Amino acid sequence: MNPKTTMTVALNSSRPASAGTPLSYLVGQDGQGHWVAVETGGRAGGIFRSRQDAIRYACLETGCRPDDVKLAAGPIVFQLA
Repeated sequence: MNPKTTMTVALNSSRPASAGTPLSYLVGQDGQGHWVAVETGGRAGGIFRSRQDAIRYACLETGCRPDDVKLAAGPIVFQLA
């Protein structure tokens, strides 16, 4: 894992969700070590106490569909837009 590789995710609640597009989530840690789960389209997400809590949230949000919850390879830059 390359520590300089980060993924920026900005939550934008003003963008409408597409009814036909299934949600998928990325779970990982931000630069301060907080566990985050973010919807890959930037429509939802949160900061969690533990990895297990972040994964549980993402799984519930996606209906526990296979391959809809992925673990980040590097830090996630979590921003509220």
